[in-house]
Amino acid sequence: MEFKLSINQLFDLKCEENRINVRNYNDGYIGISLDETTKIGDICDILYLFGINICEIPLGSCTMKLNASCELIPISWPKLANIHPFVPTEQAKGYSKIFNDLERWLCELTGYDKFSLQPNSGANGEYAGMLAIRGYFHSKGESQRNICLIPVSAHGTNPATAHMANFKVVPVESDKHGNINFKDLSAKCERFSNELACAMITYPSTHGVFESQIKEVCNKIHEHGGQVYLDGANFNAQACLCRPGDYGSDISHFNLHKTFCIPHGGGGPGMGPIGVKSHLSPFLPGHPIIPQNGERLDGVVSGAPWGSASILPITWAYIRLMGISGLKIASQMAILNANYMAKRLEKAGYRVVYRDEQGLNAHEFIIDCKPFKHVGIEVDDIAKRLMDFGFHAPTMHWLDF
Repeated sequence: MEFKLSINQLFDLKCEENRINVRNYNDGYIGISLDETTKIGDICDILYLFGINICEIPLGSCTMKLNASCELIPISWPKLANIHPFVPTEQAKGYSKIFNDLERWLCELTGYDKFSLQPNSGANGEYAGMLAIRGYFHSKGESQRNICLIPVSAHGTNPATAHMANFKVVPVESDKHGNINFKDLSAKCERFSNELACAMITYPSTHGVFESQIKEVCNKIHEHGGQVYLDGANFNAQACLCRPGDYGSDISHFNLHKTFCIPHGGGGPGMGPIGVKSHLSPFLPGHPIIPQNGERLDGVVSGAPWGSASILPITWAYIRLMGISGLKIASQMAILNANYMAKRLEKAGYRVVYRDEQGLNAHEFIIDCKPFKHVGIEVDDIAKRLMDFGFHAPTMHWLDF
């Protein structure tokens, strides 16, 4: 058998410890020979060489974490892996503790009052959040509020989600630093004051900056009767540093596969639980089959009440292992690393497209690659070349078929 593997010293050491020789090819493949004398124990020894504490989990999401074996092994335990999603709760007390702990911890970390763990992805969480906002206005007899302001610096899923939830999207321009253009935002709030439902803001933005007027932006939306949906996909730059619920946001989704360690893509599914302030809590997704405690059946976004519950032990273990101090260090290091890389690349001649008023970035930044176009080099080519040197490249676009 042949395998493509980025050979490293740890892998070689494990081979030596287990007295296993593999054939190394020049193209990065390794060869392993098996025949009728190979025993099950031999196969187990070989599989050990490819353990999760040695090899990379492919296609990590942004702000990747160490997917420690002690976080991942529990999801293979039969009592967690084999339980039915509709089993009576008294037969799933372990899962109930995980749900309760995570909801409590996420509320503490974000400043929100209530959480739903039902959404199966970030975009799924966005959709659940927008349905909650729509349900809130309908309950108040303000169904005419159907305008959603979305800055051009927001994630691409935001306008798609708003459209799916029957909102009309109105874009908001950016200033030279990549911030929301407050003048343009104010003008559109005035123009659509009676129809304004919400603003969907990505913070920090995809431009790689913290919005310097985020409190003023939230206040402006509230002044005109709207709600603030804050996309929490970039929460890794905020965890234990600031809380969306404190600076004016009403509702957010949070990607557990980004900030809270669940492997994504080739490593497993995502999860996008949503947190809300108390006035929106009645409009969170209810049980998909049987309403409980007065829950609504509308707004449901998953076939199971707690979504992909079997991977929640990963996030539970990660938060318990890290603690408040560890989560804060992770956020600080993400910001520090991004700014270090930006400075190094800038010194090498690359242009950083956006910086804040202090000349700094958040946990990510954008490099201007347009100068390469005249020689036929696209950003996809740069991403592929990064992988040749063992660096995890950002996703530039979806797969070609």
